[in-house]
Amino acid sequence: MRALHVPAAGEQPRLAELPVPAPGEGQVLVRVQAAGLNAIDTSIASGTMAQMMPHAYPLILGRDAAGVVEAVGAGVDDLTPGQEVFGHVLLAPPIQAGTLADDALLSAAAVSPRPAGLDVVTAAALPLAGAAASAAVDAVKPQPRETVLVVGASGGVGSFAVQMLASRGVTVLATGTAADTERLTGLGAATVIDYTPASVVDQIRAAYPDGIDAVIDLVARGTDQLPLSVLRSGGRVASSLGAVDDDALGAAGLTGTNIKARPTREVLSALAEQALAGTLTVDIDTVVPLEQAADGLNTLANRHTSGKIVVKVSD
Repeated sequence: MRALHVPAAGEQPRLAELPVPAPGEGQVLVRVQAAGLNAIDTSIASGTMAQMMPHAYPLILGRDAAGVVEAVGAGVDDLTPGQEVFGHVLLAPPIQAGTLADDALLSAAAVSPRPAGLDVVTAAALPLAGAAASAAVDAVKPQPRETVLVVGASGGVGSFAVQMLASRGVTVLATGTAADTERLTGLGAATVIDYTPASVVDQIRAAYPDGIDAVIDLVARGTDQLPLSVLRSGGRVASSLGAVDDDALGAAGLTGTNIKARPTREVLSALAEQALAGTLTVDIDTVVPLEQAADGLNTLANRHTSGKIVVKVSD
């Protein structure tokens, strides 16, 4: 099978033939039709994740996929060969299995039937970003008429979070550039705050001198980078990159959560239902063939995207 993989530690990804894997207990072998790219894929490709979790080589890149079940392992009795599905390779040591290939091994617990009417490209873009957005929104417990800031709203997770917040009656403030304004307001943002001409914090404090209710931050890697001063006393924070420190937030009269996405079948099914109902728009930036998947990863690493990049592997 063709697979975009890292042959050994420190090497660059390459597209080459690898053996088709066989599903083990609790696993599903999926013929991949489309695979969604995520920021974590760029971290794995560059070797950054090797400092956090063991890797095994050759390491196939990609975590999200939509396709057709080819075979199931022992103990899998709720998915069958020929079934159209979508899912995610759950993060567990060692990192090795991936979806940027003709065939992919996934845990059955993170595979959901793909409903009729949900195309493979849309389905492949949903799992990790949708699950992360859902976890972040749940973490800040938004209430109708509250005001919530999404930092990093223009990316895949951010575009989902904006919509999920707006559907709960929240006034959504979204960071982006002037070029993102029409797209993000179309997804439900009340205001798009251009971070290029002036400080986001200064702009929000000027507009909301009493503070806002919550922040979902998708870019900060440390507590000192979180825009905590825009929050009123009792405000809530959710971080997708581990930036929340309970002691620091507590001292400021705030609470926070470092969220972890778990795209399990239950979560995936809920996301698919929302996408089918039209209450969740899957914002696709680019669709590329498997031969250009490495270019897609480079684009994502350089943050030159608005929405999701999806790799079309086969029909």
